[in-house]
Amino acid sequence: MKVLFTGADGYIGAILGPKLLERGHEAVGLDTGFYRRGWLFNDHRTRPMVMTKDIRQVTAEDLEGFDAFVHLAELSNDPLGENDPELTSMINHLGSVRLAEAARRAGIPRFIYASSCSIYGAGGDDVRTETSQVNPQTAYARCKVLVERDVGAMTDEHFAPVFLRNATAFGASPRQRFDLVLNNLAGWAWAYKEIRMTSDGSPWRPIVHIEDICEAILCALEAPREAVAGQAFNVGDDAQNYRVKEIAEIVASTFPGCELSLGTDGGDTRSYRVSFAKIREHMPNFRCRWNAERGADQLRTVFEHIGLTKEMFTASPFTRLLELKYLQETAQVDQRLFWTAMGAKIPASVAA
Repeated sequence: MKVLFTGADGYIGAILGPKLLERGHEAVGLDTGFYRRGWLFNDHRTRPMVMTKDIRQVTAEDLEGFDAFVHLAELSNDPLGENDPELTSMINHLGSVRLAEAARRAGIPRFIYASSCSIYGAGGDDVRTETSQVNPQTAYARCKVLVERDVGAMTDEHFAPVFLRNATAFGASPRQRFDLVLNNLAGWAWAYKEIRMTSDGSPWRPIVHIEDICEAILCALEAPREAVAGQAFNVGDDAQNYRVKEIAEIVASTFPGCELSLGTDGGDTRSYRVSFAKIREHMPNFRCRWNAERGADQLRTVFEHIGLTKEMFTASPFTRLLELKYLQETAQVDQRLFWTAMGAKIPASVAA
């Protein structure tokens, strides 16, 4: 299968590309290059060719000849989305719908979209399924809901979109992110030997390892059309629904000498537990192979191997919002996040 995937130089894309090749697919990546400065370690895996292009500038002609399209590239995570909700809508909602329309015109029969369990928002203690009412709390999550609605309406006998509602990602990637809950806690535990939470850690948060997210994408690509067309699937495992304080406790116990303290602030309204039964029913080959303990141990091993420093942990390339602010402050991208003439001269990649 010839697969084009966006976000190829991102956190998940850096893992997905090699896995597509290893599975025998012909893969081509696409990425605008915002996060290429961030390369935490070399995993020595073969990666596919990557085209440098903004998703807002992709045309149907760019997509001709592909059998499937995997769309990962958006302004990622809630804090970044809230930084400029209008721009988030232009890229994440309208840009993603436009991409799906281009893929449909190009005759691509399968479109895999990386949605998010964050659309459930303030879900409380009730377990949410794909038929539950959504309650998005942020611009990022609202855009996910709108993309599912608008792209889902395109489903027909020639075009099969699939929506993967990923739980909060964690795990090691060469293009590491430290602005995700478990990864962030692990970085604090290693670099500062302490985790000081301002919140009480009571909100529920399902998490899923990026290797398991990639496996879900592969299953969605390879599943029979009738099993997935026009369908949304929560991606994760029922056993990986945690309260945030439980994730912190797991991380603290994994990193020797780490002290954990909880706060009292309960201001985060995002709290949701999720059922993952549907994906197992429709894609029987999908199983999560990672849990929080194993993921925390993986990160500790990586940190030990590379000698992670406080400066590396807090460096802007590994936190989405910080890196985009850096690119704007240095005039490499404009206020709409298009590359300027200066930004266009950046190297194709920067490896540690």
